[in-house]
Amino acid sequence: MKNYFFLVISTSILFTNSCISQENPPLVSTPDQSKFSTELIVDGIESPWGMDFISENDFLATEKKGVLYRVVNGVKKEVSGLPKIYVRGQGGLLDVAIHPDFKSNGIIYFTAAINIEGDNGGNTGLYLAELEGYELKKVELLYKATPNTKKGQHFGSRIVFDNDGHLFFSVGDRGNRDVNPQNLEKDGGKIYRLKLDGTIPEDNPFVNKKGGIDAIYSYGHRNPQGMIFHYKTGELWEHEHGPRGGDEINIIRERDSIREEPLLSRNYGWPIVSNGINYNGTSFTDISSLEGTESPSYFWTPSIAPSGMTMLTSDIYDKWKGNLFIGSLRFRYLERIELIGNYVYKREKLLDRVGRVREVVQGPDGFLYVGIENKGVFKLVPSKVDFKIDIIN
Repeated sequence: MKNYFFLVISTSILFTNSCISQENPPLVSTPDQSKFSTELIVDGIESPWGMDFISENDFLATEKKGVLYRVVNGVKKEVSGLPKIYVRGQGGLLDVAIHPDFKSNGIIYFTAAINIEGDNGGNTGLYLAELEGYELKKVELLYKATPNTKKGQHFGSRIVFDNDGHLFFSVGDRGNRDVNPQNLEKDGGKIYRLKLDGTIPEDNPFVNKKGGIDAIYSYGHRNPQGMIFHYKTGELWEHEHGPRGGDEINIIRERDSIREEPLLSRNYGWPIVSNGINYNGTSFTDISSLEGTESPSYFWTPSIAPSGMTMLTSDIYDKWKGNLFIGSLRFRYLERIELIGNYVYKREKLLDRVGRVREVVQGPDGFLYVGIENKGVFKLVPSKVDFKIDIIN
């Protein structure tokens, strides 16, 4: 796919590790676009919000307006059986994820804005269902964030799994910045941790403790729309929308591995701590780091409006293994990030001006698949492919 416009974004970015800050703002470069091409896999999806693969040529894709598609060999067909979706503003059908043992149980998970209370608002819910062909059966609501609100922003939401039988999902602050993220007795602005059947792990930070919701894993988030587990370290990485400036990448750490502390919930600061300002240019905080809160590993200024994230584990793309790939809704490109340890070393703009990149995943074949609003799902194909693929599961 051709790119018609070149945009260089100069950023002022802070690398942080708890109390240590290192200023090092890498510029966004645009590579030779002839090194790769895009192959259209399926079109006709207005907002491909979430994607997950069942097998190499079989994947699920959500449409924010409340449609779940199963795409087999490039042909999409609507899946029936969804619950009623609350479509408002940024809310609708959000992420979808295949159970780690899908081949044996046929279970999928999805998040959506919903209203089950009968009022006029909505909030984010997490569902489990069995997928039989193109039909959902035994649909079960595992978690519903409360309270409902008519506000149309910051629903989150992404779903990921660790290797220990846990599911993690995110819910944004639902536009209630000054209440939800820092209040442990309220949903919103949180990352949650459940067992795969939806029950609460006994070692969650607030189990059997007063003043906190049992499902909470971390808090102080604004609107997380990207989550992955690092394939080497096993750490949970998350990105979230900032206000005007201050989009963040955070590493969601759970414990001190040296001192072997019990599971702790960490506070990621929003809105007490931020590197952004209000959309109207005014300030809401002058604190960019604070003891007792976790500083971001990286932040973008200006905001790119990040959505979707994957870490490449295949060798298909020359020297890209271990890189992060994140969609930019605002500037309409796919960002490639090279890391040294946990630090951003280089940023590169792929598919410049292609459209609002909503989702990016790695398929079972090792290729990157990109969901672009009002265009569909595309495969990123390098011009020279080494078909000896080493994929780390």
